Amino acid sequence: MDRRSLTNELKWEARRLGFTEAGVSPAVTPTGIGRFHEWLNAGYAGEMTYLADRARAYADPTAVLADARSVVMLAMNYRTAEPCVAGQGHGRISRYAWGRDYHDLIRERLDELADFLRRRVPGASARGVVDTAPFLEREFAQLAGLGWIGKNTLTLNKQLGSWFFLAALLTDAELQYDQPHESEHCGTCRACLDACPTGAFVDAYVLDATRCISYLTIELRSPIPRDLRSGVGDWLLGCDVCQDVCPWNHRAPLSAEPDFRPAADANPIQLAPLFYLSDEAFRARFRHTPLWRPKRRGLLRNAAIVLGNQRPPDALPALSHALEDEDSLVRGAAAWALGRYDQESARQALQGRHPREPDADVRVEIELALAPGAR
Repeated sequence: MDRRSLTNELKWEARRLGFTEAGVSPAVTPTGIGRFHEWLNAGYAGEMTYLADRARAYADPTAVLADARSVVMLAMNYRTAEPCVAGQGHGRISRYAWGRDYHDLIRERLDELADFLRRRVPGASARGVVDTAPFLEREFAQLAGLGWIGKNTLTLNKQLGSWFFLAALLTDAELQYDQPHESEHCGTCRACLDACPTGAFVDAYVLDATRCISYLTIELRSPIPRDLRSGVGDWLLGCDVCQDVCPWNHRAPLSAEPDFRPAADANPIQLAPLFYLSDEAFRARFRHTPLWRPKRRGLLRNAAIVLGNQRPPDALPALSHALEDEDSLVRGAAAWALGRYDQESARQALQGRHPREPDADVRVEIELALAPGAR
């Protein structure tokens, strides 16, 4: 089979499997590898040490698949319902995390696409990638003609905006390559840069992940820095602010994928009940969803921060309960949240815990929460 026919068949099969767009690039060193290393050296990756640990591998796709020649870049639209307003005691979840874990769904589709390729080219090697390999997806999406990298550092497409997942199928088969997307269409717009609640954009096209709400609520394993907690607002997991304000997203189509539709109590989610879930119940509820990524301790830390920002009176019992949690990360966040309340019951809970608190960092949180002007 000639390269053109094979490539066309692969793209057709990709769309049949639910991918919205498909483009092909050569498996070369991505043009943005220098910027990636500069970003790492600036410390913008924070606790995501796995990026620096594999930094050299990002320069060469053959580190992902030996003898890789071609990269099939794929986009899958995930925009479904519109977000509901998060009222008192509820937290917002980023759209991508409303339904089933996209890694699982897309990996299944990539495996099917790889099998299709092997049937067409017996003996061909292929490997699907979705967020888990040392591979610069956005750079290759641009090389494959799927769009440009916007000022908010996300891939933008004129039809889809940025409401889509990126995935790749690397293969040693030779395919017909698409033209790279050379132009960018952000113009003078600064909406994403100006809207960020925590000031995470150092400049256009440069994100300091250590200030990004998505990083703070998902990747960060330690306490959220005190100066950024109010900026988290009501985001329990992830953040869509820089996408919500992007003009290109106002016309993006809706996804027909049922697994991306919001699960019950995900748009938004009630927070206080989370603190009473046992480890087993927590795992059963969130194990196969994106909310499992920060694990129980991270998600409850986030929930306490959101409640501290909102200060709903009926959440006081849950936060007092969290102050007795076995995990110090949860206790510290609960202490900060209780300190935001102008309620005697909150103060009593903090005073009662302080002499029994074994963790030095949590004791400091309690002391700061009890200090005058803590609110």
